Amino acid sequence: MNVVSQLVNGLALGAGYALLAVGWTVLLSAARLVNFAHGQLYMLGAFVTWFATTRFGLPYLVAIPVALVAVAALAVVLQLLMTRLTLDQNIVSLMLVTLAFGYLLQGGAGLIFGGDPQIIDSPFQRQDLSLGGARFTGQDVVIIVLALVLYAVAFYVLGRTNVGRMVRGVAEDPKLAQLYGIDAGRVYLVVFVFSAVCAALAGAVVAPRSPILTSIGFEEVIITFLVVVLAGIGNLIGGLVVGMGLGLFTAVFGTYFPPAYSTAAAFVLLLVVLVVRPQGLKAR
Repeated sequence: MNVVSQLVNGLALGAGYALLAVGWTVLLSAARLVNFAHGQLYMLGAFVTWFATTRFGLPYLVAIPVALVAVAALAVVLQLLMTRLTLDQNIVSLMLVTLAFGYLLQGGAGLIFGGDPQIIDSPFQRQDLSLGGARFTGQDVVIIVLALVLYAVAFYVLGRTNVGRMVRGVAEDPKLAQLYGIDAGRVYLVVFVFSAVCAALAGAVVAPRSPILTSIGFEEVIITFLVVVLAGIGNLIGGLVVGMGLGLFTAVFGTYFPPAYSTAAAFVLLLVVLVVRPQGLKAR
């Protein structure tokens, strides 16, 4: 594989990381919370898309919205159950609840979808494209373009709209925001559902690149956490940059070393960055 091919592969991989991280970044910036079921929501987005295409014969582009609606409904139920913990900012309990929920989702998915690897049939993955001697698929292009669009939308909504101002107000002080007439519970619900839908969307568009298993969620949680920490908590632009950069790093590293060491190498990079710049890419 030539250098250009590696760069394109790395960009697609990094865009997938960024897609997975955008929801968690918004959740952290708005609610100061960590959702340890984020990876399982990614897994569900992939498997519901696969299930809709194979069992119901839906076209890939129709199956994706079905998966997003299913995961959004699940996220609504989870957030309603956690409303009191969220409003009280009981971080430890929320971490334990979402971690437990993630295990339940993985176990339930194993019972429903089975333990065999599955492949999502996407027409974009079957499109062979080339540029400057590099070969890639239409799915790679979809992932990269979608990541750029989603980050642009999130950046605009959070920074330029009334919705964004309400989210930032609740993030700073939920009790004070409620005194000004903002329904903090509703804001938390919207942000949590948005985060879950982003994870499901990442699963639906990234998963066609390789076979999927119901166990894929936990590795994705680690990768997402890595991207968010390196970017700086709540830093949207940093999340996009770090996601892309981590994808390029993984692709290049995998060229010269066994891919099994890629995650360990990424965490070594995390340690170096945090020693030099503890706040990540986020400005002080």
